[in-house]
Parts: sequence; structure tokens; C-alpha cells
Amino acid sequence: MSVTTALPTSTREIRLASRPVGRPVPENFRLAESPLPELQDGQILVRNRYISVDPYMRGRMNDVKSYSAPFALDAALDGGAIGEVIASRAEGRKVGDAVVHQLGWREFAVLDADATSVARTDLAPASAFLGALGMTGLTAYAGLLKVAEFKPGDAVFVSGAAGAVGSLVGQIAKAMGASTVIGSAGTAEKVARLLELGFDAAFNYNDGPVREQLVQAAGPAGIDVYFDNVGGDHLEAALAVLNVGGRVAMCGAIAQYNSTEPTPAPRNLALAIGKQLTLRGFLVSGQRQHSAEFFGKMSAWLADGTVRYDETVVDGLENAPQAFMDLLDGANTGKMLVRL
Repeated sequence: MSVTTALPTSTREIRLASRPVGRPVPENFRLAESPLPELQDGQILVRNRYISVDPYMRGRMNDVKSYSAPFALDAALDGGAIGEVIASRAEGRKVGDAVVHQLGWREFAVLDADATSVARTDLAPASAFLGALGMTGLTAYAGLLKVAEFKPGDAVFVSGAAGAVGSLVGQIAKAMGASTVIGSAGTAEKVARLLELGFDAAFNYNDGPVREQLVQAAGPAGIDVYFDNVGGDHLEAALAVLNVGGRVAMCGAIAQYNSTEPTPAPRNLALAIGKQLTLRGFLVSGQRQHSAEFFGKMSAWLADGTVRYDETVVDGLENAPQAFMDLLDGANTGKMLVRL
């Protein structure tokens, strides 16, 4: 006798109830239920297992023109997720496949199969495909090697270094032959973790002026590459310490995401002229041509232990808003994930 399990007809989801002013608060979010559409040809139904919460999502909560469309009010948020196919009307996707897609912040999702990619969970746990083997890892890899044009022997400084991207940047730099890798983080525990991950030096930016601590960590050799996840005083400090011909990969500015007033630019930006510096902003969406190269390298590094990754996992869809707020406050070490 075959047993048929009824498929879900609705999903719980997190909606944007109101636009945050400054730091997000719980009232900006609402847990709701929404009907699932009928599965059409070429579509799959996915039960989400992990959803990603990421700093860039804060910008999408504002109603401003940006590189990514703003979240709509009273509609489900979206973002990276990995889940299991539980129904399929698509070639190339079968029930049981693990797929990565962009309809996070909900328990179930109906998607076009071509909007998903199958995750090789024989190579790493599912959650890694939202972190070290996913967009997070590609951001670190392409930002360091392609955007900042890292070369062996460079001295590298990474801000937000205990975060999902930053911790990978430092380890990739070491694996590729950096002379020195320096990281900044916000607690003594995170600083200790960076040293365990192979950073040559790390400091707590709450212990004193960033510039003074960076000068001390870099010594007379200075730095050649700065991977910027923070902006503000960290970028100003890096400009002061970068060597002639230095490069900056501008990935994020988390120090400014909740600002309600314009943030002053680095006061020493003119140093970029005499030092002949290159400052390049980038989005991971513009680096997808490096995906196959990245995946091959990172898979090997994870397999042999060259690169390790941390995860901060929060359980329950209803706790996703708090996980996101905690992320902006720096409560995570490594990748912040919500497990469903």
C-alpha cells in the first residue's frame, strides 16, 4: 500500500510591515501565512531548510533606488535559501534534490526550476552552500583576487573579519601566499577566533582608534590590500596605512547601514592621489563568471582543511527578524543562518 503525503497549500513567511528608520525593530516585521500557487510545468515546490540573513538586506528595506529593488511593504522578504524539492514538474529537478534559490524568509516556495541550482551536498553540508560554497564565498574569493587583484606577497587587511565574508577573505589570502593578514573584529572572542583561523594579527576595534591599532599590527611594512566590509573609520585607517599602489575592494559599509544622517567620507581621501591607490566597489552579481573557478578552489580548500568556516544558527522562521537585527549588531561569528 502506497502512502501519499499531502503537499502544503500555504506557507508561513516573514513580511516587511514597515520601513525601518535607523536600526530595525521587531515591529518592522510580521509573520504571516500565504497560499502557495499551483505548480506549473517547469516549476518545483521546495521546503526550505536554511535561510540566509545578510547585511545587504538592510538597504533593501529602504524605499530608495539602488542596485537591488527595495522590498515591498506587506510582502514577503526574499533572500538566499537552500531547501529540498518535495514536488517537481520540471526536467532536471527531482524530489529529494537540494536546491539553492532566492525565495528565503518563508517555509515553502514555488519556483521555476531554472531559478534554482542543485547543491552538491556530497561535498559539504547543505548550509555551506549559503556560506563558504555560495555567494558568500564567491564574494570573498572574487573580491580579493579579481577586484583587489591580490598577488602573493601582499599584506592584507580585512575589516569585519569574523563575519561570513571577512573570515574567508583572510584564509584565502593566506592560502594564496599573503605575507601578512590582519583582521579587525568587535570582541575579544572574535579576535581570538581569527588567530585560530590563521590570521597573523587581529585587533578589537572597540579597544582604541582603528588607525593606531592598524599601524601597530601592520608595522613598517604597511598594507597592500584592504578588503572593506565596514567603511567609516576603518576605510580612513586603511588609506593611511596602504602602500603606494595599494588596492581597496569595497564590499560593504555595515557601520553605516543604520545611519539616519549622511556619513562623512574618509577625511583623508586625498591620500589616494599621491599613493596612486585603486578603490573599487563591487557586487557579487558582477562576479558570476568566476563561479566555476571559485567552486573548484573552495571545494578543495574545505576538503583539506585549508579553509574553515563558522556559522551562527538560529532556529525557527519566527526568529528570522531577530537574527537579522542581531547580525547588524555583530552578534554573529561567521555566517548567520536561520534553520527551519
